[in-house]
Amino acid sequence: MYHLLLFVFIGFAAAENGLNAWLRYAPLPQASSYHSSLPTSIVALNATETSPVYTAGSELQKGIEGIFGKQLTVSHGTSNASSAVVVGTVDEYSKSTGSTPQIPQLEEDGFWLSNNAGSVLILGQNERGALYGAFEYLSLLAQGNFTQLAYATNPNGQVRWVNQWDNLDGSIERGYGGPSIFFENGLVVNNLTRAAEYARLLSSVRVNAVVVNNVNANSSLLSTENIQGLGRIADAFRPYGVKLGISLDFAAPMDFGNLSTYDPLDPSVIAFWSNITAQIYDSVPDFAGYLVKADSEGQPGPLVYNRTLAQGGNLFAKAIQPYGGIVMFRAFVYNMLNESDWRADRADAAVQFFKDLDGQFDDNIVVQIKYGPIDFQVREPTSPLFANLFHTSTAIELEVAQEYLGQQCHLVYLPPLWKTVLDFDLRVQNQSSLVRNIISGKRFNRPLGGSAAVVNVGTNTTWLGSHLAMSNLYAYGRLAWDPAQDPQDILQDWIRLTFGLDDSVVNTITQMSMESWPAYENYSGNLGIQTLTDILYTHFGPNPASQDNNGYGQWTRADHLTIGMDRTVSNGTGFSGQYPPEIASMYENIETTPDNLLLWFHHVNYTQRLHSGKTVIQHFYDAHYDGADTAQTFVPLWESLKSKIDSERYNDVLFRQTYQAGHSIVWRDAIVNYYHNLSDIPDEAGRVGNHPYRVEAESMTLSGYEPYLVNPFEMASNYTAIITTSNNTAGTATTTLQYPSGTYDLAVNYYDLIGGKSHWEIYLNNNTLGRWYGNNEDTLGHAPSTYLDGHSATRITFHDVKIEKGDELRIVGMPNGIEPAPVDYVAVLPKGIVD
Repeated sequence: MYHLLLFVFIGFAAAENGLNAWLRYAPLPQASSYHSSLPTSIVALNATETSPVYTAGSELQKGIEGIFGKQLTVSHGTSNASSAVVVGTVDEYSKSTGSTPQIPQLEEDGFWLSNNAGSVLILGQNERGALYGAFEYLSLLAQGNFTQLAYATNPNGQVRWVNQWDNLDGSIERGYGGPSIFFENGLVVNNLTRAAEYARLLSSVRVNAVVVNNVNANSSLLSTENIQGLGRIADAFRPYGVKLGISLDFAAPMDFGNLSTYDPLDPSVIAFWSNITAQIYDSVPDFAGYLVKADSEGQPGPLVYNRTLAQGGNLFAKAIQPYGGIVMFRAFVYNMLNESDWRADRADAAVQFFKDLDGQFDDNIVVQIKYGPIDFQVREPTSPLFANLFHTSTAIELEVAQEYLGQQCHLVYLPPLWKTVLDFDLRVQNQSSLVRNIISGKRFNRPLGGSAAVVNVGTNTTWLGSHLAMSNLYAYGRLAWDPAQDPQDILQDWIRLTFGLDDSVVNTITQMSMESWPAYENYSGNLGIQTLTDILYTHFGPNPASQDNNGYGQWTRADHLTIGMDRTVSNGTGFSGQYPPEIASMYENIETTPDNLLLWFHHVNYTQRLHSGKTVIQHFYDAHYDGADTAQTFVPLWESLKSKIDSERYNDVLFRQTYQAGHSIVWRDAIVNYYHNLSDIPDEAGRVGNHPYRVEAESMTLSGYEPYLVNPFEMASNYTAIITTSNNTAGTATTTLQYPSGTYDLAVNYYDLIGGKSHWEIYLNNNTLGRWYGNNEDTLGHAPSTYLDGHSATRITFHDVKIEKGDELRIVGMPNGIEPAPVDYVAVLPKGIVD
């Protein structure tokens, strides 16, 4: 009988810092009334404390006590106890009972879960699977779900890894949640408590390995002291069934081993890697394997010696094969290009480098392919490389760290984006060829496959720097196990586990999250143009011009009349021809290309009509306004939950949603102003460049401030901001407000640079409205900027300000360090006006 608890909420929890993430095991209201229907004991069929089955017993005990206030004893003997939770492997259970359980066939890491009249049976194909089943059972209980059930579940792919881009000095490349939990000062940290906690979180969503260091690897990781340190990390991981992997520096034989070469066919290089691998397995007997980035973005690789990428990968595969390890070889390989060559295209690179090597990689190599052909953009077509490797195992590479997608300062729930690729049918040989079935190994009968995600957690108690961003890590694990799952269903499980079971909480966060990726796409870059961020600097704020006039190949080819990449076979780069014929013909034809990828595949006039009937340029204008408008709604939606969320997490999320609301306007204005200036085509709605509620800072009466022409021009309203005339003297900007008397929201757009913490005060008729500091570098975590630009631009808003026509508004800015207290404009906004 299905039973889902109904709740009456009488208050909200004490403050929480996010460290427990979705494993809070928060008490259920009236939970004591369910004690009689719960098991009375726990039997874990392994008494070894480092065993995942032993961990499962402890986790069940902890979870049931937290959720229900009922403490169960854990034993490690026979499994014949009545009204017990029994957890173990199928083999252990068979030995304990003397009979084989009648359950479906389990694959590696799979598990069986059943509950009946207070007795619960959790059996794993291996110990890791048994622990996964324990977490599954606790997830159901924590959500108030007492459904009677009996089912088996197996993973879509054997590889369910996460990649950490941690550096040995403790910094994290593209990390937005604080320093490394693994390294500092060139060595593995002494205290690995957070590493164990991370493994616990990952195990609960069935992730089975962590590559702990940056793909741009430092060969000193291979020192004796660090290999011993890796052994300590593996010891922290092992009770949770999580294995350890590392990234390699291809040139380590020279950089670290003092050889004269790193040629993968050189006997001394082969011997070097065999010796290193033996040392690693001595320290980490269950070592997962290597991750290799080669011949990409300045990293060394086999091409230096005219060897193939397959020969380079096989060097490591042969070294690790005797121990049962695998090699993840990244397909992210490309060269710098000449933009004047109309047929040059970075999107072509993966197929060009790897297609002809199909079948040449050893069977313990998995080629790790980014979901799109470029680099974690807000929308890309599915990488065609998935359809070109029939005899090579593959895995999809996703990015939980929002490198190009708001860096955890913007709410962007990513699984709907990932599903556009996982569910895409590549129609290889005119047969169903869903990407999720290719990476599982099933479509092409490969022995390995799966998923990897760049995560980059740090020491911040929220792990990623943002409470809401953790939905992406949770969902990654769920989708790596079963990519057919619905993103909204996964999301709602995460919400209930993280924030509780109140329907209004679940519905509100669901709405915000499900609207977040479409909103971000709308205000950052749409129609397949990619994320129009600054690809040469922080990857955070807007800078559309940075896409072009360089060799990185993320071009838009935008000019006064036209925009978009021609990737057709007939007249462009030929990229569309890398797909199987059914897909190639769809993208080759502008009439059958989806609007949301039009500019990826076709170079068109701004006046080109979409299937919607709008012109390309009008769609740009409308979408950017629509996206920013949606971001504004996240603030009141979150505010509606104030009485239902603990204060610490409520305030932290509110701060970030308020920031996103302001920064989405920065994005909107930068993009529409840039293309308005470039195309000279007006917005039919008359919005672009028309801001009747703004007071430009440079138009105010200035003392100690001076106008400053911002570059790029579109990063400031009217192209101009104000900065103090010196770095140690305050500036004042004053104006007389000519708006009708009434109640307004007063927004100040300013710039918060790294390298100083300016202080501002705002007055109305000599009465203080508020004060603030330029300290976003301490509170947000995104990649900072030393310039007045789209990365440093931000906004603060003072609500419900009563203004009389003729009132004097004054801003006083005190510079600090290199930050000259910059101000862009003030917006005097009637209720309901976004700006």
